[in-house]
Amino acid sequence: MTQAELRLCSLLLQEHFGDIVEKVGSSLLRTGPRPLRLLLGDTGLLPDQVKKALCVLIQHGLARFQAQPRGPVEYEAQGPRVLRLLRHPRYIYTAKALYGDPGELLVEELLLHGCLPMSCAVARVADRLTDTMEDGKTMDYAEVSNTFVRLADTHFIQRCPAAPEVPQNAKVPPAPALAIADKDMYVVPRISLAGKGKRRHSCDEEEEGEHKAKRQKQEGGSSEAPPDDGIYWQVNLERFHQHFRDQALVSAVASRMDQTSSEVVRTMLRMSEVTTASGAPHTQPLSSNEIFRSLPAGYNIGKQVLDQYLALLADDPLEFVGKSGDSGGGTYTVNLHKALVSLATATLESIVEERFGSRCARIFRLLLRKKHLEQKQVEDFAMIPAKEAKDMLYRLLSENLVTLQEIPKTPDHAPSRTFYLYTVNTLAAARMLLHRCYKSVANLMERRQHEMRENKRLLEKSQRVEAILASMQATGAEAAQLHEVEEMITGPERQQLENLKRNVNKIDASENQVDETIFVLESFIESTMRRP
Repeated sequence: MTQAELRLCSLLLQEHFGDIVEKVGSSLLRTGPRPLRLLLGDTGLLPDQVKKALCVLIQHGLARFQAQPRGPVEYEAQGPRVLRLLRHPRYIYTAKALYGDPGELLVEELLLHGCLPMSCAVARVADRLTDTMEDGKTMDYAEVSNTFVRLADTHFIQRCPAAPEVPQNAKVPPAPALAIADKDMYVVPRISLAGKGKRRHSCDEEEEGEHKAKRQKQEGGSSEAPPDDGIYWQVNLERFHQHFRDQALVSAVASRMDQTSSEVVRTMLRMSEVTTASGAPHTQPLSSNEIFRSLPAGYNIGKQVLDQYLALLADDPLEFVGKSGDSGGGTYTVNLHKALVSLATATLESIVEERFGSRCARIFRLLLRKKHLEQKQVEDFAMIPAKEAKDMLYRLLSENLVTLQEIPKTPDHAPSRTFYLYTVNTLAAARMLLHRCYKSVANLMERRQHEMRENKRLLEKSQRVEAILASMQATGAEAAQLHEVEEMITGPERQQLENLKRNVNKIDASENQVDETIFVLESFIESTMRRP
């Protein structure tokens, strides 16, 4: 991993899990697979602390373990998975948009705990939804359970790999090999979850309940195990990424052509979303008749009009849609790799235009289209004066957005007998910009932490006042008393809090925007590297 990635991973681990987990995770990311003994020496932490930190990392899928043929068990951090912590708000928002509040909270609970049994996740979400409802209303377990099944059916959540059962007389391995069959990955256990969500009690009642639970545990008396005990579920991040990719592709078609074309492409992607692998270069072939039958009810377009739209999409220079045969009125596929190339190229062009201006962007687009050009050809095709064109090309060259290729006429590489061709290496440029995006997100996170540190005293005071107000409102205090407590925060302090809130919101929005760029560039690089 690069230094920018290591720095960002360290900040993400610290923000989500605290200093101890960050120290262990950063050590593993920096040094690679290590046994527990070396990890203890590297971090300088107590054995119990390191073991608990490893448990947290493994439960959240941020680290894995493997028994060596000769030697101890080694632990290895999953760098790309740590970087996905940045995308958690987007996963939760997408679940809310697709499956409403129960879907949002189910995904949030699974991300928060790493993995949970179905019964536990449903109970937690039902309780949380009941808390937000009016008095007298409760959330039924069955409704949340139905949403859970829908998430599993569409592959947004999946079962965690489990340890195989060891026969009684067999030797227990030092570390189990976790595995799960593909056919069982999305199978929801047939259990009846009957019940309703419970509201939270007061603090005293909660403490009394906790003491009672601890007493039961110490005495050895515990409630019976849930019916799905041992079957854990986790969020399928690849499926969310597939959805993000499809959304970006549909938006690109809508902006290039029209809304109906984008709806046709959306229908094609929806029909093949479960059958197409996440790394496939194109979707499964779909016939025109199948697409027509699967169009949303609101789109009253005839079969002939649909065929015209499909022909138009197939003839488009970007080649988002390709024709693969003539059976069933014509079979069509969505070219996912070509779509990602177009999205990444558009992102690169946009960045060049924002940083260097429209003339540099014109030269950049020209090199993308013509592949290789000499300096004189760039001047002529772009219709830019020689001095300006030379300056712009060297600026792009110094930023590694453009590369220079030498083609000698003679073996001695004499400059007078050598062609100097400018070209764009899209993959190298995307990697360089991805590295800068990681640095940008790390800078934004450090800036947010600085803002919070600078205003720590004021934030603590504001939280204390809010807690006092909440307790007074619960006991039915008068308006004058509430107003008196509110006055504890002065006018300038209130203004300072507003400024802090506005700045933090801007930083959060910037993080999400940079993450969208990161997603496009990462998807393009992964898709290009998979190609033979």
